[in-house]
Amino acid sequence: MQYSNIEWRGFQGVEFAFEGCTAKLIKPNVPPNGKWLLKTEYFDAFPETEIELLNRGWHLAYNKNKNRWAEDYDLERKAHFVEFVVKEFGLNEKCVPVGMSCGGLYAVKLATLIPERIEKLYLDAPVMNFLSCPFGLGIKDDTTVTGEEYTRLTGRTLSEMLSYREHPIDKMPILLQNKIPIVLVSGDSDRVVPYIENGALLEKYYKENGGDITVFIKEGGDHHPHGIENVTVLADAIGK
Repeated sequence: MQYSNIEWRGFQGVEFAFEGCTAKLIKPNVPPNGKWLLKTEYFDAFPETEIELLNRGWHLAYNKNKNRWAEDYDLERKAHFVEFVVKEFGLNEKCVPVGMSCGGLYAVKLATLIPERIEKLYLDAPVMNFLSCPFGLGIKDDTTVTGEEYTRLTGRTLSEMLSYREHPIDKMPILLQNKIPIVLVSGDSDRVVPYIENGALLEKYYKENGGDITVFIKEGGDHHPHGIENVTVLADAIGK
């Protein structure tokens, strides 16, 4: 494995190719505690929470996806990547996936694929329901994410998606069965990934079935920005 030294937002790290896709591991500037985050998509987007946890001794890992829709080939490589990070860098056997927007697809599906490697999920305005986003069959009124893009990249049409049973919401029982805690952040006025059609379904299911879920709702909040204003509180919830 060939590593290149990199700097990211004041932190040192390494970049390398993993199974043909770019990977990074960012190191804390303080003594490490062995804990680590896995950013599942949009590596450099809204990193305030990751920076706060880096400052607390966490590592941050990333493996680039071929597209943002959590297809099996990306998920399988990401599962291999988790095993690699644990063994190569000596970090904790369990990680915390950070799933923002479409990254939430990856976080949820990865957790059901390798639950034994998941400490907790941090989901931020996660896509849980493809019919809602990208296909916009509910209240979605933002055209940033489109069903045409999804069909072009995956080959699945809207007609096929009506009987699809691999939405993240279909995976909720597996998350609960494996007792995976969740920290969920969403804006209640999200126009891209409407909360009531996505994150709210997960919140309701977990609360009704005794799951461990901590929820931060931003009143009047749209899809962006991700995170919450008080990053300390969010980092505490992820790290507790």
